[in-house]
Amino acid sequence: MTEVLAAGHVRKMKTQLDSPVQYTMLLGDEEIPLNQYLGQRLGLHFDGAINCIHCGRKTAKSFNQGYCYPCFKRLAQCDGCIMSPEKCHYAAGTCREPEWGEQHCMIDHFVYLANTSGLKVGITRGSQVPTRWMDQGATQALPIFRVDTRLHSGLVEVVFKNHIADKTNWQAMLKGDADHCDLEQERIRLLAECMAEISALQQQFGLQAVTVLEGQSPTLISYPVLEYPTKVSSFNLDKTPFAGGILLGIKGQYLIFDAGVINMRKYGGYRLSLTRD
Repeated sequence: MTEVLAAGHVRKMKTQLDSPVQYTMLLGDEEIPLNQYLGQRLGLHFDGAINCIHCGRKTAKSFNQGYCYPCFKRLAQCDGCIMSPEKCHYAAGTCREPEWGEQHCMIDHFVYLANTSGLKVGITRGSQVPTRWMDQGATQALPIFRVDTRLHSGLVEVVFKNHIADKTNWQAMLKGDADHCDLEQERIRLLAECMAEISALQQQFGLQAVTVLEGQSPTLISYPVLEYPTKVSSFNLDKTPFAGGILLGIKGQYLIFDAGVINMRKYGGYRLSLTRD
């Protein structure tokens, strides 16, 4: 007999750093702890309704993981500089929402190394540590710089991504954990390779703008996975309004079923029901 566990508009899953990570699905006002359902048959059913995760407006299509088109075009959090922070244009006076920029971009950020599908560099606000790492499916993470604005974090990231990846290969991440990295040794190596460019940024913006972090302890993360797939295929709720099967694991923002995987963050604002057989 099929049991409806919850229904409502979905948001990205909540995470809690534990061993393994504890996941909670958000459907409307309901919160459903998911780890307890590993090994059970679950279904996600899309009823065709999408509402913007910012303004609540009904929309036929979702943009940027949950926004209606007007919000996508208007909000600073949807601007291209969020994905490419080195393109921040706050100083030019053209930020879409200067107050939002002051609260979210003109504050301390961290540049970090993480092991997701392999070694990568990334950036995040301090308030998003360690959430950002869990959302990416990282098994190891290490902050290596503290910077005073999002722009400066982007400029440091550009320097580093000439030497290492800045993106996760999500298919590889979902096939298993990457080989263990010595993040401290990688930090030392990359600093040596990039120090001339980092020093140039410090001279341009000041020593306090880009601070090298030393003596940080890596964060180790494990995920609730019974079995990784050998081949990764994705559910697409826009084409087929159902995803599910036996829940084999959760990693990053992905649910891993025996019949395929689904990125829950991609479907922000979709009205879903979660069932158990």
